[in-house]
Amino acid sequence: MSINATLFVQAIVFAILVWFTMKFVWPPIVNALDERAKKISEGLAAAEKAKFELSAATRHVEVELAKSRNENANRVADAERRALQIIEDAKLSAAEEAQKIITQARHEAEQEVLKAKQALREEVAHLAVKGAEQILRKEVNVGIHQELLNQLKAEL
Repeated sequence: MSINATLFVQAIVFAILVWFTMKFVWPPIVNALDERAKKISEGLAAAEKAKFELSAATRHVEVELAKSRNENANRVADAERRALQIIEDAKLSAAEEAQKIITQARHEAEQEVLKAKQALREEVAHLAVKGAEQILRKEVNVGIHQELLNQLKAEL
């Protein structure tokens, strides 16, 4: 065979191969590539949407965290105010109780002083009666009387 005929037959076989590939092989490949491109574009769109949703969720979380921080700060402030109020109330109660105890102690001390004065008066009266009794038993003598009075002073 001649080279021209071989080239011509090879060209016809190549043309049939090209036609067969274009008719039966190429469309599924193109469809697969189109589907792949479509899935990639959908995936990119979904990723973009997820990114947007993530940023929205992040903002929402930050807002909620700020709210919870404010609520916690308010609760802590309320608790501190309540604690200070309880402390003040306790101080007032303690001061009132201390005042009652002091008043009661003073009253008891005054009663003890009065009892001591009364006992002292009774003892002085007893000593005066005793001294008068001794004076009356003896005869009236200034020296003896003075001596008895000095003894009474010593006893008092």
